[in-house]
Amino acid sequence: MLSMSSIYDDPQWSTSMDKAVSRLSGPGVKLEDALAWLGERAKEEHFSLSDIWGVLTSAGIMKQMNKRHLSDEASRNATNPYPIYNAIEKHCFSHGPTEGKWFEVSPHEAGFTDLGFFIETSLLGSKFENGELLEKKPEMDMIKLQGVLGSAMAHEDTIRGLVPPWLNVSGHVDGAAEDYLRVYNALEKLVALTRSTIKDPEALSDLDELQQILGDKLKHNESAWLEPEGSEQRRSVFQQSSEELLASVATWSESLKDGAFKTHVSLLTKKVLPKIMTWEWGTTRNFLFQYQDSVVPTCLQSHERFHLIDAGLMINAPYPSFLGEKRDIDLIIAPEYSAGTMFETLTFARDYAAEMQKPFPQIDDRILQERDWPKDCYVFEGKENEASIVYMPLFNRRNCKDAEEVKAKMEEFSTFQGPFSQEKMEFVMETAKANMKNNKETLLEQIHKAVLHRQRKS
Repeated sequence: MLSMSSIYDDPQWSTSMDKAVSRLSGPGVKLEDALAWLGERAKEEHFSLSDIWGVLTSAGIMKQMNKRHLSDEASRNATNPYPIYNAIEKHCFSHGPTEGKWFEVSPHEAGFTDLGFFIETSLLGSKFENGELLEKKPEMDMIKLQGVLGSAMAHEDTIRGLVPPWLNVSGHVDGAAEDYLRVYNALEKLVALTRSTIKDPEALSDLDELQQILGDKLKHNESAWLEPEGSEQRRSVFQQSSEELLASVATWSESLKDGAFKTHVSLLTKKVLPKIMTWEWGTTRNFLFQYQDSVVPTCLQSHERFHLIDAGLMINAPYPSFLGEKRDIDLIIAPEYSAGTMFETLTFARDYAAEMQKPFPQIDDRILQERDWPKDCYVFEGKENEASIVYMPLFNRRNCKDAEEVKAKMEEFSTFQGPFSQEKMEFVMETAKANMKNNKETLLEQIHKAVLHRQRKS
Protein backbone atom coordinates (compact mmCIF):
# COMPACT_ATOMS: atom_id res chain seq x y z
CA MET A 1 0.00 0.00 0.00
CA LEU A 2 2.72 2.49 0.97
CA SER A 3 4.75 1.83 -2.17
CA MET A 4 1.72 1.90 -4.47
CA SER A 5 0.45 5.20 -3.13
CA SER A 6 3.92 6.70 -3.47
CA ILE A 7 4.62 5.69 -7.05
CA TYR A 8 1.11 6.65 -8.22
CA ASP A 9 1.84 10.23 -7.19
CA ASP A 10 3.61 10.46 -10.55
CA PRO A 11 1.06 10.37 -13.40
CA GLN A 12 3.68 8.76 -15.63
CA TRP A 13 5.33 6.44 -13.10
CA SER A 14 5.18 3.32 -15.26
CA THR A 15 7.53 4.94 -17.76
CA SER A 16 9.90 6.27 -15.09
CA MET A 17 10.22 3.64 -12.35
CA ASP A 18 13.70 4.73 -11.31
CA LYS A 19 12.39 8.22 -10.58
CA ALA A 20 9.53 6.80 -8.53
CA VAL A 21 11.86 4.61 -6.46
CA SER A 22 14.40 7.41 -5.96
CA ARG A 23 11.87 9.35 -3.88
CA LEU A 24 12.16 6.69 -1.19
CA SER A 25 15.71 7.80 -0.50
CA GLY A 26 14.92 11.50 -0.61
CA PRO A 27 15.55 14.07 2.13
CA GLY A 28 12.40 13.09 3.98
CA VAL A 29 9.78 15.03 5.89
CA LYS A 30 10.41 17.18 8.95
CA LEU A 31 8.74 16.05 12.14
CA GLU A 32 7.04 19.43 12.53
CA ASP A 33 5.39 19.05 9.11
CA ALA A 34 4.12 15.60 10.02
CA LEU A 35 2.76 16.87 13.32
CA ALA A 36 1.06 19.85 11.67
CA TRP A 37 -0.95 17.39 9.55
CA LEU A 38 -1.63 15.24 12.61
CA GLY A 39 -2.85 18.24 14.58
CA GLU A 40 -5.48 18.96 11.93
CA ARG A 41 -6.66 15.34 11.87
CA ALA A 42 -6.88 15.28 15.68
CA LYS A 43 -9.66 17.86 15.47
CA GLU A 44 -11.83 15.47 13.46
CA GLU A 45 -14.57 13.32 14.97
CA HIS A 46 -13.11 9.99 13.88
CA PHE A 47 -9.43 10.53 14.68
CA SER A 48 -7.73 7.19 15.36
CA LEU A 49 -4.38 5.43 15.51
CA SER A 50 -4.56 4.98 11.74
CA ASP A 51 -4.02 8.74 11.37
CA ILE A 52 -0.92 8.54 13.55
CA TRP A 53 0.32 5.42 11.77
CA GLY A 54 -0.36 6.97 8.36
CA VAL A 55 1.55 10.19 8.93
CA LEU A 56 4.57 8.54 10.55
CA THR A 57 4.88 5.83 7.89
CA SER A 58 4.42 8.45 5.16
CA ALA A 59 7.07 10.71 6.65
CA GLY A 60 9.42 8.05 7.98
CA ILE A 61 9.27 5.35 5.31
CA MET A 62 7.94 6.95 2.12
CA LYS A 63 9.75 10.27 2.75
CA GLN A 64 6.81 12.35 1.56
CA MET A 65 3.46 13.76 2.69
CA ASN A 66 1.09 12.83 -0.10
CA LYS A 67 -2.04 14.93 0.35
CA ARG A 68 -3.71 14.09 -2.95
CA HIS A 69 -7.03 12.20 -3.05
CA LEU A 70 -7.45 8.78 -4.61
CA SER A 71 -10.51 9.93 -6.57
CA ASP A 72 -8.26 12.42 -8.40
CA GLU A 73 -6.85 9.47 -10.32
CA ALA A 74 -10.25 8.65 -11.84
CA SER A 75 -9.61 11.26 -14.54
CA ARG A 76 -6.09 10.14 -15.36
CA ASN A 77 -5.28 8.38 -18.60
CA ALA A 78 -4.58 4.66 -18.82
CA THR A 79 -0.78 4.92 -18.98
CA ASN A 80 -0.47 3.30 -15.55
CA PRO A 81 -2.14 0.11 -14.31
CA TYR A 82 -5.41 0.83 -12.54
CA PRO A 83 -4.84 1.05 -8.76
CA ILE A 84 -7.08 -0.96 -6.43
CA TYR A 85 -6.35 -0.87 -2.69
CA ASN A 86 -7.73 -3.35 -0.19
CA ALA A 87 -8.69 -3.51 3.49
CA ILE A 88 -10.81 -5.64 5.78
CA GLU A 89 -13.54 -4.54 8.16
CA LYS A 90 -12.21 -5.36 11.62
CA HIS A 91 -15.41 -6.41 13.38
CA CYS A 92 -16.67 -8.58 10.51
CA PHE A 93 -13.20 -10.06 10.16
CA SER A 94 -13.39 -11.30 13.75
CA HIS A 95 -17.10 -11.99 14.15
CA GLY A 96 -18.94 -11.72 10.84
CA PRO A 97 -19.48 -13.65 7.61
CA THR A 98 -16.78 -13.72 4.95
CA GLU A 99 -18.94 -11.59 2.63
CA GLY A 100 -18.58 -8.65 5.01
CA LYS A 101 -14.80 -8.82 5.40
CA TRP A 102 -13.08 -7.75 2.19
CA PHE A 103 -13.18 -4.05 1.30
CA GLU A 104 -11.69 -2.39 -1.77
CA VAL A 105 -10.97 1.21 -2.73
CA SER A 106 -10.28 2.37 -6.27
CA PRO A 107 -10.30 5.85 -7.85
CA HIS A 108 -13.96 5.39 -8.75
CA GLU A 109 -15.59 3.38 -5.96
CA ALA A 110 -15.16 2.00 -2.46
CA GLY A 111 -17.06 -0.87 -0.93
CA PHE A 112 -17.47 -4.49 0.00
CA THR A 113 -16.28 -6.79 -2.77
CA ASP A 114 -18.45 -9.79 -1.97
CA LEU A 115 -21.56 -7.94 -0.85
CA GLY A 116 -21.55 -5.83 -4.00
CA PHE A 117 -22.27 -2.58 -2.15
CA PHE A 118 -20.21 0.43 -3.25
CA ILE A 119 -20.19 4.22 -3.06
CA GLU A 120 -18.13 6.82 -4.90
CA THR A 121 -14.65 6.91 -3.40
CA SER A 122 -14.94 10.64 -2.73
CA LEU A 123 -17.86 9.86 -0.38
CA LEU A 124 -16.01 7.35 1.80
CA GLY A 125 -16.28 8.79 5.31
CA SER A 126 -19.45 10.77 4.61
CA LYS A 127 -22.58 10.17 6.66
CA PHE A 128 -25.20 7.75 5.30
CA GLU A 129 -28.35 6.17 6.69
CA ASN A 130 -30.35 3.50 4.87
CA GLY A 131 -28.35 4.21 1.74
CA GLU A 132 -29.13 7.94 1.72
CA LEU A 133 -26.34 10.51 1.87
CA LEU A 134 -27.06 12.78 4.85
CA GLU A 135 -23.82 14.74 5.17
CA LYS A 136 -20.90 14.91 2.80
CA LYS A 137 -17.48 15.05 4.44
CA PRO A 138 -14.10 15.88 2.89
CA GLU A 139 -12.44 12.91 1.23
CA MET A 140 -9.53 11.39 3.15
CA ASP A 141 -6.13 12.07 1.60
CA MET A 142 -3.53 9.45 0.76
CA ILE A 143 -1.72 9.94 4.07
CA LYS A 144 -4.77 8.86 6.02
CA LEU A 145 -5.60 6.14 3.50
CA GLN A 146 -2.09 4.73 3.91
CA GLY A 147 -2.64 4.56 7.64
CA VAL A 148 -5.96 2.79 7.20
CA LEU A 149 -4.82 0.25 4.62
CA GLY A 150 -1.36 -0.42 6.06
CA SER A 151 -2.32 -1.00 9.69
CA ALA A 152 -1.31 -4.62 10.33
CA MET A 153 -0.70 -3.78 13.98
CA ALA A 154 -4.38 -2.94 14.40
CA HIS A 155 -5.35 -6.57 14.90
CA GLU A 156 -4.53 -8.52 18.02
CA ASP A 157 -3.11 -11.48 16.05
CA THR A 158 -0.22 -9.28 14.92
CA ILE A 159 0.59 -8.41 18.52
CA ARG A 160 0.75 -12.11 19.37
CA GLY A 161 3.42 -12.47 16.71
CA LEU A 162 5.53 -9.79 18.41
CA VAL A 163 5.69 -11.49 21.82
CA PRO A 164 9.26 -11.24 23.20
CA PRO A 165 11.04 -14.61 23.52
CA TRP A 166 11.35 -14.51 27.31
CA LEU A 167 7.56 -14.19 27.64
CA ASN A 168 6.70 -16.73 24.96
CA VAL A 169 5.73 -19.38 27.51
CA SER A 170 2.63 -21.48 27.04
CA GLY A 171 -0.24 -20.37 29.24
CA HIS A 172 1.16 -16.94 30.08
CA VAL A 173 0.32 -14.87 27.00
CA ASP A 174 -3.38 -14.44 27.66
CA GLY A 175 -5.68 -11.52 26.95
CA ALA A 176 -4.22 -9.48 29.79
CA ALA A 177 -0.67 -9.93 28.53
CA GLU A 178 -1.75 -9.13 24.97
CA ASP A 179 -3.29 -5.84 26.10
CA TYR A 180 0.02 -4.86 27.67
CA LEU A 181 2.10 -6.01 24.69
CA ARG A 182 -0.21 -4.05 22.41
CA VAL A 183 0.72 -0.88 24.26
CA TYR A 184 4.43 -1.69 24.37
CA ASN A 185 4.72 -2.67 20.70
CA ALA A 186 2.75 0.37 19.53
CA LEU A 187 5.10 2.65 21.45
CA GLU A 188 8.20 0.83 20.22
CA LYS A 189 7.12 0.99 16.56
CA LEU A 190 6.10 4.63 16.78
CA VAL A 191 9.41 5.58 18.37
CA ALA A 192 11.23 3.84 15.52
CA LEU A 193 9.14 5.70 12.94
CA THR A 194 9.67 9.03 14.71
CA ARG A 195 13.42 8.37 14.62
CA SER A 196 13.31 8.19 10.82
CA THR A 197 11.90 11.76 10.58
CA ILE A 198 14.76 13.48 12.47
CA LYS A 199 18.50 13.92 12.00
CA ASP A 200 19.58 15.94 15.03
CA PRO A 201 22.12 13.83 17.01
CA GLU A 202 20.87 15.09 20.38
CA ALA A 203 17.27 14.22 19.50
CA LEU A 204 18.35 10.78 18.31
CA SER A 205 20.17 10.27 21.60
CA ASP A 206 16.99 11.21 23.46
CA LEU A 207 15.08 8.61 21.47
CA ASP A 208 17.74 6.01 22.31
CA GLU A 209 17.09 6.78 25.96
CA LEU A 210 13.34 6.32 25.49
CA GLN A 211 13.80 2.96 23.76
CA GLN A 212 16.04 1.86 26.63
CA ILE A 213 13.35 2.90 29.11
CA LEU A 214 10.72 0.94 27.21
CA GLY A 215 12.94 -2.15 27.05
CA ASP A 216 13.73 -1.97 30.75
CA LYS A 217 10.05 -1.61 31.63
CA LEU A 218 9.15 -4.61 29.50
CA LYS A 219 11.63 -6.88 31.24
CA HIS A 220 11.05 -5.46 34.70
CA ASN A 221 10.22 -8.10 37.25
CA GLU A 222 9.97 -10.96 34.73
CA SER A 223 9.42 -13.58 37.40
CA ALA A 224 6.22 -11.88 38.55
CA TRP A 225 4.89 -12.03 35.00
CA LEU A 226 5.42 -15.76 34.76
CA GLU A 227 3.99 -16.72 38.12
CA PRO A 228 0.61 -18.48 37.88
CA GLU A 229 -2.10 -16.05 38.93
CA GLY A 230 -5.85 -15.70 38.63
CA SER A 231 -7.17 -13.94 35.54
CA GLU A 232 -8.33 -10.86 37.46
CA GLN A 233 -5.03 -10.53 39.28
CA ARG A 234 -3.07 -10.88 36.03
CA ARG A 235 -5.25 -8.29 34.36
CA SER A 236 -4.64 -5.89 37.23
CA VAL A 237 -0.85 -6.47 37.03
CA PHE A 238 -0.74 -5.87 33.30
CA GLN A 239 -3.04 -2.86 33.49
CA GLN A 240 -0.69 -1.32 36.03
CA SER A 241 2.28 -2.16 33.80
CA SER A 242 0.61 -0.45 30.83
CA GLU A 243 -0.02 2.67 32.88
CA GLU A 244 3.60 2.65 34.05
CA LEU A 245 4.79 2.43 30.45
CA LEU A 246 2.72 5.41 29.40
CA ALA A 247 3.76 7.35 32.50
CA SER A 248 7.41 6.66 31.64
CA VAL A 249 6.93 8.10 28.17
CA ALA A 250 5.23 11.18 29.60
CA THR A 251 8.01 11.65 32.19
CA TRP A 252 10.68 11.25 29.50
CA SER A 253 8.90 13.82 27.34
CA GLU A 254 8.78 16.35 30.17
CA SER A 255 12.45 15.80 31.00
CA LEU A 256 13.63 16.85 27.54
CA LYS A 257 15.53 20.11 27.15
CA ASP A 258 13.26 22.98 26.16
CA GLY A 259 13.24 23.51 22.42
CA ALA A 260 11.66 22.46 19.17
CA PHE A 261 12.15 18.73 19.70
CA LYS A 262 10.45 18.80 23.11
CA THR A 263 7.56 20.80 21.65
CA HIS A 264 7.10 18.32 18.82
CA VAL A 265 7.37 15.27 21.05
CA SER A 266 4.95 16.71 23.60
CA LEU A 267 2.34 17.21 20.88
CA LEU A 268 2.91 13.70 19.57
CA THR A 269 2.62 12.04 22.96
CA LYS A 270 -0.55 14.00 23.78
CA LYS A 271 -2.14 12.68 20.60
CA VAL A 272 -0.71 9.16 20.73
CA LEU A 273 -0.97 7.99 24.32
CA PRO A 274 -4.77 8.23 24.73
CA LYS A 275 -5.35 6.47 21.41
CA ILE A 276 -3.01 3.63 22.30
CA MET A 277 -5.08 2.93 25.39
CA THR A 278 -8.37 2.79 23.45
CA TRP A 279 -6.73 0.96 20.49
CA GLU A 280 -9.02 2.45 17.88
CA TRP A 281 -7.96 2.04 14.24
CA GLY A 282 -9.39 2.92 10.85
CA THR A 283 -12.57 4.58 12.08
CA THR A 284 -14.79 5.47 9.11
CA ARG A 285 -18.48 6.30 8.80
CA ASN A 286 -20.45 3.25 7.70
CA PHE A 287 -22.37 3.84 4.49
CA LEU A 288 -24.37 0.64 5.16
CA PHE A 289 -25.70 1.85 8.52
CA GLN A 290 -29.34 0.76 8.84
CA TYR A 291 -29.35 -0.29 5.20
CA GLN A 292 -32.59 -2.18 4.62
CA ASP A 293 -31.38 -5.27 2.83
CA SER A 294 -31.15 -8.77 4.28
CA VAL A 295 -27.87 -9.32 2.42
CA VAL A 296 -26.09 -6.78 4.66
CA PRO A 297 -24.75 -8.61 7.75
CA THR A 298 -25.62 -7.38 11.21
CA CYS A 299 -21.97 -6.53 11.91
CA LEU A 300 -22.32 -3.73 9.33
CA GLN A 301 -25.98 -2.80 9.39
CA SER A 302 -26.15 -1.95 13.08
CA HIS A 303 -23.09 0.30 13.52
CA GLU A 304 -22.71 3.94 12.49
CA ARG A 305 -18.98 3.40 12.06
CA PHE A 306 -16.81 0.61 10.82
CA HIS A 307 -13.08 0.07 11.21
CA LEU A 308 -10.93 -0.61 8.16
CA ILE A 309 -7.55 -2.28 8.70
CA ASP A 310 -4.79 -3.99 6.73
CA ALA A 311 -6.17 -6.63 4.32
CA GLY A 312 -2.96 -8.61 4.69
CA LEU A 313 -4.30 -9.92 7.98
CA MET A 314 -6.74 -12.01 5.93
CA ILE A 315 -4.89 -12.63 2.65
CA ASN A 316 -1.61 -10.80 2.07
CA ALA A 317 -2.27 -10.47 -1.66
CA PRO A 318 -5.39 -8.89 -3.21
CA TYR A 319 -6.82 -11.98 -4.91
CA PRO A 320 -10.45 -11.43 -3.74
CA SER A 321 -10.84 -8.24 -5.79
CA PHE A 322 -9.87 -10.07 -8.98
CA LEU A 323 -11.90 -13.26 -8.75
CA GLY A 324 -15.38 -13.78 -10.15
CA GLU A 325 -17.63 -11.83 -12.48
CA LYS A 326 -17.06 -8.26 -11.26
CA ARG A 327 -13.79 -7.83 -13.15
CA ASP A 328 -13.80 -11.03 -15.23
CA ILE A 329 -10.01 -11.40 -15.17
CA ASP A 330 -8.19 -13.80 -17.52
CA LEU A 331 -4.66 -13.64 -16.08
CA ILE A 332 -3.19 -12.74 -12.68
CA ILE A 333 0.58 -12.17 -12.49
CA ALA A 334 1.47 -12.52 -8.81
CA PRO A 335 5.01 -11.62 -7.67
CA GLU A 336 5.26 -13.21 -4.21
CA TYR A 337 7.04 -11.44 -1.38
CA SER A 338 4.71 -11.95 1.56
CA ALA A 339 5.55 -12.60 5.17
CA GLY A 340 4.66 -16.15 6.19
CA THR A 341 5.29 -19.42 4.40
CA MET A 342 5.57 -19.67 0.64
CA PHE A 343 2.30 -20.42 -1.22
CA GLU A 344 0.33 -19.24 1.82
CA THR A 345 -1.38 -16.37 0.01
CA LEU A 346 -2.18 -18.72 -2.87
CA THR A 347 -3.79 -21.40 -0.72
CA PHE A 348 -5.65 -18.79 1.36
CA ALA A 349 -7.02 -17.36 -1.88
CA ARG A 350 -8.02 -20.83 -3.09
CA ASP A 351 -9.87 -21.53 0.16
CA TYR A 352 -11.55 -18.13 0.03
CA ALA A 353 -12.65 -18.74 -3.57
CA ALA A 354 -14.11 -22.12 -2.61
CA GLU A 355 -16.06 -20.57 0.26
CA MET A 356 -17.36 -17.74 -1.95
CA GLN A 357 -18.02 -20.15 -4.84
CA LYS A 358 -15.75 -18.20 -7.14
CA PRO A 359 -13.63 -19.80 -9.88
CA PHE A 360 -9.99 -20.54 -9.07
CA PRO A 361 -7.43 -22.63 -10.97
CA GLN A 362 -6.42 -26.09 -9.76
CA ILE A 363 -3.35 -26.27 -7.52
CA ASP A 364 -1.51 -29.55 -7.23
CA ASP A 365 -0.79 -29.91 -3.51
CA ARG A 366 2.51 -31.64 -4.31
CA ILE A 367 3.82 -28.22 -5.30
CA LEU A 368 3.38 -27.07 -1.73
CA GLN A 369 6.21 -29.40 -0.73
CA GLU A 370 8.55 -26.95 -2.50
CA ARG A 371 7.66 -24.09 -0.15
CA ASP A 372 11.11 -23.95 1.49
CA TRP A 373 12.99 -23.76 -1.82
CA PRO A 374 10.54 -22.72 -4.53
CA LYS A 375 11.08 -22.31 -8.24
CA ASP A 376 11.09 -18.78 -9.63
CA CYS A 377 7.84 -19.23 -11.56
CA TYR A 378 4.73 -21.40 -11.37
CA VAL A 379 1.81 -21.36 -13.77
CA PHE A 380 -1.65 -22.43 -12.64
CA GLU A 381 -3.75 -22.41 -15.77
CA GLY A 382 -7.42 -21.59 -15.62
CA LYS A 383 -10.10 -23.22 -17.70
CA GLU A 384 -13.36 -21.63 -18.83
CA ASN A 385 -14.18 -19.20 -16.02
CA GLU A 386 -10.96 -19.37 -14.01
CA ALA A 387 -8.17 -16.83 -14.34
CA SER A 388 -4.73 -18.29 -14.89
CA ILE A 389 -2.18 -17.37 -12.22
CA VAL A 390 1.54 -16.83 -12.79
CA TYR A 391 3.05 -17.09 -9.32
CA MET A 392 6.61 -15.71 -8.95
CA PRO A 393 8.49 -16.06 -5.63
CA LEU A 394 11.04 -13.27 -5.17
CA PHE A 395 13.64 -15.54 -3.58
CA ASN A 396 13.88 -18.90 -5.28
CA ARG A 397 16.02 -21.71 -6.69
CA ARG A 398 17.48 -19.50 -9.37
CA ASN A 399 18.82 -16.78 -7.05
CA CYS A 400 19.38 -18.80 -3.83
CA LYS A 401 21.59 -21.86 -3.59
CA ASP A 402 19.41 -23.73 -1.10
CA ALA A 403 16.47 -23.52 1.29
CA GLU A 404 18.63 -21.99 4.02
CA GLU A 405 19.54 -19.05 1.80
CA VAL A 406 15.88 -18.50 0.89
CA LYS A 407 15.03 -18.42 4.59
CA ALA A 408 17.89 -16.03 5.32
CA LYS A 409 16.86 -13.66 2.54
CA MET A 410 13.22 -13.65 3.68
CA GLU A 411 14.37 -12.78 7.19
CA GLU A 412 16.78 -10.09 6.00
CA PHE A 413 14.06 -8.43 3.92
CA SER A 414 11.18 -9.17 6.26
CA THR A 415 8.04 -7.06 6.40
CA PHE A 416 8.19 -5.90 10.03
CA GLN A 417 11.30 -3.72 10.11
CA GLY A 418 12.29 -0.11 9.63
CA PRO A 419 12.77 1.63 6.28
CA PHE A 420 15.09 -0.17 3.87
CA SER A 421 18.48 1.36 3.14
CA GLN A 422 19.21 2.49 -0.42
CA GLU A 423 21.30 -0.65 -0.88
CA LYS A 424 18.44 -2.91 0.24
CA MET A 425 15.94 -1.14 -2.00
CA GLU A 426 18.21 -1.52 -5.01
CA PHE A 427 18.79 -5.19 -4.24
CA VAL A 428 15.05 -5.94 -4.06
CA MET A 429 14.40 -4.00 -7.27
CA GLU A 430 17.18 -5.75 -9.17
CA THR A 431 16.07 -9.15 -7.89
CA ALA A 432 12.48 -8.49 -8.99
CA LYS A 433 13.65 -7.24 -12.40
CA ALA A 434 15.79 -10.35 -12.87
CA ASN A 435 12.85 -12.60 -12.03
CA MET A 436 10.76 -10.90 -14.69
CA LYS A 437 13.53 -11.09 -17.30
CA ASN A 438 14.24 -14.75 -16.55
CA ASN A 439 10.58 -15.63 -17.07
CA LYS A 440 9.84 -13.29 -19.96
CA GLU A 441 8.92 -16.11 -22.36
CA THR A 442 6.57 -17.72 -19.86
CA LEU A 443 4.88 -14.39 -19.18
CA LEU A 444 4.45 -13.61 -22.87
CA GLU A 445 3.06 -17.09 -23.50
CA GLN A 446 0.49 -16.71 -20.72
CA ILE A 447 -0.47 -13.22 -21.91
CA HIS A 448 -1.01 -14.61 -25.42
CA LYS A 449 -3.17 -17.42 -24.04
CA ALA A 450 -5.18 -14.89 -22.03
CA VAL A 451 -5.83 -12.85 -25.18
CA LEU A 452 -7.05 -15.95 -27.02
CA HIS A 453 -9.20 -16.90 -24.04
CA ARG A 454 -10.77 -13.43 -24.04
CA GLN A 455 -11.48 -13.63 -27.76
CA ARG A 456 -13.25 -16.97 -27.33
CA LYS A 457 -15.38 -15.53 -24.52
CA SER A 458 -16.35 -12.41 -26.50
